[in-house]
Amino acid sequence: MLEVMQRFKPEVVFHAAAYKHVPLMEANPLEALRNNAIATQVTAKTAAAAGVERFVLISTDKAVNPRTVMGATKAMAEWIVEAAGQRDPQTRFTIVRFGNVLASSGSVVPIFRSQIEQGGPVTVTHPEMTRYFMTIPEAVQLVIQAGDLGAGAGDVFVLEMGEPVRIMDLARNMITLAGYEPEADIAIEIVGVRPGEKIHEELFNRDERSQATSAERIVRAVRAQPLDPEWVEETVRRLEALVASGDEAGLAEHVVELMGGEGSARRTLA
Repeated sequence: MLEVMQRFKPEVVFHAAAYKHVPLMEANPLEALRNNAIATQVTAKTAAAAGVERFVLISTDKAVNPRTVMGATKAMAEWIVEAAGQRDPQTRFTIVRFGNVLASSGSVVPIFRSQIEQGGPVTVTHPEMTRYFMTIPEAVQLVIQAGDLGAGAGDVFVLEMGEPVRIMDLARNMITLAGYEPEADIAIEIVGVRPGEKIHEELFNRDERSQATSAERIVRAVRAQPLDPEWVEETVRRLEALVASGDEAGLAEHVVELMGGEGSARRTLA
């Protein structure tokens, strides 16, 4: 990464690479951590070393009060970038927290469309499941504007996406728009919530508040206390050792401890 950064000398880095398939990450926590968290630290450190002006991490609402391996690793990626912003202020580090992007890879909309084309059933995990949605143009604008808004130190920006959408309503509407009658022509099957999956996603952690910005529909998530960058560095070192040893059980236990609030006194600066 350092060779790439030094060779091409980018002014702005958009870090969008991550594993995002929730069940696959539950089954492969070592790879999830290696790719989503540790690789984020590598990319952030090399960007700072190469003199990059701005660094934008693409995060997710699943990083908020996470209950899955995928969400936990993205939460760690946010911590890493926030710590990098404090450690290397010459690079402006920014985080953009997304909801679900319509028509993106793995999005529920193309899945539902394919299921309808095949005659059903359309599979819904829970009848009350809701999600925030944004369009691809909205996502692109948020990333570009956040890169400009961020003052550094790991600012987190969130798109105001309105009211969350009930997935059951989305399924019924898509069936109707395709010219069929829900249940009569195309069945809707409830398949159950996946391990760790939330019924309702959140956009802000318990210790965060929303703050308006100069950009319409973009708000800043402000943490009550900034993270301690030394605590973040030590945490990543311990996790790297567990990944290197292949200790999935130890890794899972450590991640649960991190996300459960233990050690929170060490996370924030006094």
